[in-house]
Amino acid sequence: MSDLPKISAPDLTKRPPRSPHCRLGGYVLLHRLLDKGRATVAGTNGEFKYDAPLDQHLKDFLGLDFSALKEQLAAGKGDWEILEWVNAHAPQKRAAWEIDAWSTFMARRGPAGDVETLQYFAEYVGKFSKDREDIKTWFDLVDLDDHVTFGGKP
Repeated sequence: MSDLPKISAPDLTKRPPRSPHCRLGGYVLLHRLLDKGRATVAGTNGEFKYDAPLDQHLKDFLGLDFSALKEQLAAGKGDWEILEWVNAHAPQKRAAWEIDAWSTFMARRGPAGDVETLQYFAEYVGKFSKDREDIKTWFDLVDLDDHVTFGGKP
């Protein structure tokens, strides 16, 4: 019998992780990160990467050590326990208003700046749909990618 705890991990070869819009403790991205982390521990992450570029924004905002977070996930902790751990161990403590402002900004963040980024965004949307004018943010694009990749119509 194994001494490893049994963790509840999503099978990301069959469904996507939760939307980056979902909030846990006010944080966008956290639910999605936890899904990818648990699936990575269980070996069911498919094409999804834990500590991916989008995840880096949460890492930077809180100063989190994602390898330590993954250890907590491997220990079988649930979402609420992980949120408590994050709030206790994040080097950069954030007030509720900061979390809300950051999460709102992230949810509204679209491609900006250089031409290459704008072109990349447009081409990425174009892989899924040529007529979706409502895809304006990175989170919109992630949701569209997840939806279409798992059998939905653009």
